[in-house]
Amino acid sequence: MPKPSRPSKPTAEGMNWSVGAGTNLLSGFTGKLFRESKQTLNEFAKELRAFSSVDMSGRNFGDEGLFFLAESLGYNQTAEEVSFAANGITAAGIKAFDGVLQSNIALKTLNLSGNPIGDEGVKCLCDILVDNAGVERLQLSSVDLRDEGARAIAELLKNNSILRVLELNNNMIDYSGFTSLAEALLENSTIRSLHLNGNYGGALGANALAKGLEGNKSLRELHLHGNSIGDEGIRALMSGLSSRKGKLAVLDIGNNSISAKGAFHVAEYIKNCKSLLWINLYMNDIGDEGAEKIADALKQNRTITTIDLGGNNIHSKGASAIARVLKDNSVITSLDLAYNPIGADGAKALSEVLKFHGNINTLKLGWCQIGASGAEFVADMLRYNNTISILDLRANGLRDEGAKCLAQSFKVVNEALTSIDLAFNEIRDDGAFAIAQALKANEDVAVTSLNLANNFLTKFGQSALTDAKDLVYEMNEKEVNIFF
Repeated sequence: MPKPSRPSKPTAEGMNWSVGAGTNLLSGFTGKLFRESKQTLNEFAKELRAFSSVDMSGRNFGDEGLFFLAESLGYNQTAEEVSFAANGITAAGIKAFDGVLQSNIALKTLNLSGNPIGDEGVKCLCDILVDNAGVERLQLSSVDLRDEGARAIAELLKNNSILRVLELNNNMIDYSGFTSLAEALLENSTIRSLHLNGNYGGALGANALAKGLEGNKSLRELHLHGNSIGDEGIRALMSGLSSRKGKLAVLDIGNNSISAKGAFHVAEYIKNCKSLLWINLYMNDIGDEGAEKIADALKQNRTITTIDLGGNNIHSKGASAIARVLKDNSVITSLDLAYNPIGADGAKALSEVLKFHGNINTLKLGWCQIGASGAEFVADMLRYNNTISILDLRANGLRDEGAKCLAQSFKVVNEALTSIDLAFNEIRDDGAFAIAQALKANEDVAVTSLNLANNFLTKFGQSALTDAKDLVYEMNEKEVNIFF
């Protein structure tokens, strides 16, 4: 079995290290395999003692391997971030940390995600971490965690003032577990970020969590993506967040069956919140009515910089409402409207505003059905806009006609636009030729990334683009990465 590759002279203390992929290290400890497995584990142990960040995810060394490696963490003053994710570790393996983590104050991040440790393993880990004075970020996503394990974590939060970030995504935590965590939030004053994406909180869990949030001042990030919260749950959650004295900066409530009715409560929170920077409403169903409510709220908000409204069944009417907000808003820098059927009219409304107004840096309009006519409006906007750096127009049926419109705008010096994504747009060689000519014509082009993957280019279109890329590099030594 080959040894993992390593740098000859590891001089940087903060160097990241990732061991090479291998097979199951402990499958059959006999003869040569035993020696090779032991040798590889010894190499892993050396890395734990030598580097501050070590990624051992997906090596499948199991419980036995963890018992061998855990010893290297005892009184270890070097390793600050360690990932043992996806290694087939079970509850029995977690016992390897007993007597080890209690004596380690250097380790700040411990990732055990993707290991089937279950409630029993989580309870064992929590018992150990009560006496740990170092771990600030604990990652336990996809570990078969249920309500009983959530209760153990809640008890840990009540007695631990070190943890700052807790990731419990994609587990099976239900209403009862949410209630336990909410009670812990009332007592904990140091947790900053709580990730509960992909669990089963529902409306009752959101209601329980709201009560815990009301009395908690420390939490800055709350991630609740995919919890089937619904409109009633959102109403309770927004009420709890509105009543709290703490300052929430990041809120993820995507994929929670929120309709226009729930969007009303979100909008009321946005109007009055003076700390929120980032909000995700992706994959709900707020429609045009909900989009208009959010837009009205954004008129009164001057803190949100990033908003994701993708996949919400928003049409041109809702997109126009959002566009009007951008006219007088210089705070929002990232807008995601992907997977909404805004059509050419929606693209027109946004383009007319962004031509001379707003401060948008990232604009995502993939899967928005804007077509070639919508591309014409976007292209015209790009001739004048000086803020958009990243533009995503994937899967909009642009075809050659739309590609040619955009190519015309590439000929104009735009110092802001660095990345444009035109994948899945049925663009053929004629469109590729137009883009290639535009790149050649503008030696000051700022674009460094152009994605044309999953289109209908032949070797001729690809060759034209490659020639253009080479010419741009020849003229100004600027690399344009083009993806076919």
